[in-house]
Amino acid sequence: MAISHLVSPLPSLPFFQTGNLTGRSSSLPLNPNPQFSKSSLSRGRAATLVLRSKGDDSVDASDRIISAVCYFYPFFDGIQYGKFIITQYQPFQILIQPLFPAIKAFKSFPFNGFLIFIALYFVVVRNSNFSRYVRFNTMQAIVLDVLLIFPDLLERSFNPRDGFGLDVVMSLDSTVFLFLLVCLIYGFSACLFGLTPRLPIVADAADRQVL
Repeated sequence: MAISHLVSPLPSLPFFQTGNLTGRSSSLPLNPNPQFSKSSLSRGRAATLVLRSKGDDSVDASDRIISAVCYFYPFFDGIQYGKFIITQYQPFQILIQPLFPAIKAFKSFPFNGFLIFIALYFVVVRNSNFSRYVRFNTMQAIVLDVLLIFPDLLERSFNPRDGFGLDVVMSLDSTVFLFLLVCLIYGFSACLFGLTPRLPIVADAADRQVL
C-alpha cells in the first residue's frame, strides 16, 4: 500500500460614568434611567465576552508543534515521487538536504509508514485528551498520506521504460511531489502560527473523522 510512502484585540470601549448633579436645576427633565447607558453597558459586556472567547481559543505552543510535525509524515512517505525533480534541479536538493537523516530513518524499515499511520490515528486522532486542533491536523496528514495510494497504483500498473509513457510518469510523480511539498510548507508554517490550515481535497474528509 502507498500508506508506507510523507487577534488583533478589540479596542477597549470607554466606560461611561455619570457624575452627581449638584446645586443646579435645569429646565430640561432629567431621565433617571437613560437608554444610552444601558446600550453602552451592553456593548461593554459584549466586547468583554468576545475578548475572553478569543483568549480561550488560542492554540497552545505544544499543540502547534505536534500539529506542525505531523505534516512531515506524508511528505516523508511520498519523497520517492521527487526522484526526477530533485535530481534535475539543485534548489530542491538544497531544500531537502537537511531532511535527509530523518527521511533515511523513516525509510529504514519497510513498515515504518504503516506503524506511524496506526500510531497517529489511534493514539492521536481517536484520543480526546488531545485538542481538536491537534487531531484535525493529524487527520489531515493521514488523509493526505492515504491519497498516495492512487499515484502508486498508477505507477505500478503502467511502468514505462521510455518514450511518452515515461514522460507522463515523470510529470505525475513531479506533480505529486510538489503538491506534498506545498502541503508541508503550508501546513507546517500555519500550525506554527496557531492557524488552521485547510488542505485542498483532504480538509473535509478530516473534518468528518474528527468528532
